Amino acid sequence: MTTRIYYQDTDAGGVVYHSRYLDFFERARADWLRHLGYESSRLVQEYGVVLVVRKVALNYHQPARLDDEVDVFVDEIEVKRAQITLRQTVRRNGLMLADANVNLASVSVNSFLPVKFPESLRETLKYYV
Repeated sequence: MTTRIYYQDTDAGGVVYHSRYLDFFERARADWLRHLGYESSRLVQEYGVVLVVRKVALNYHQPARLDDEVDVFVDEIEVKRAQITLRQTVRRNGLMLADANVNLASVSVNSFLPVKFPESLRETLKYYV
């Protein structure tokens, strides 16, 4: 996903707020899943599951600034029974600005208890491991 850094993303010095990177990662994950045919609404309606963030480890390398155009990636994944861990990065012209390991849990939309990933999604994700 490519996005531009807007005023609302920055502090008074024009540097991106640390928490905005979480928003960038969230949008990129949602778009990636949509591209695979598994947007959030489909997961809820067809499979009765939602993917919730369980844990994030985020590293900052260089600041993004007002008006920068940055690319947000889903670089690597690890799939388990009811969890998926993604490595995501934000880059500007190839320069690493931030990276994160994001662990998502698959939970029942009704009980919010862990449930295994839908088999068709697991099959699709095998190609990205």
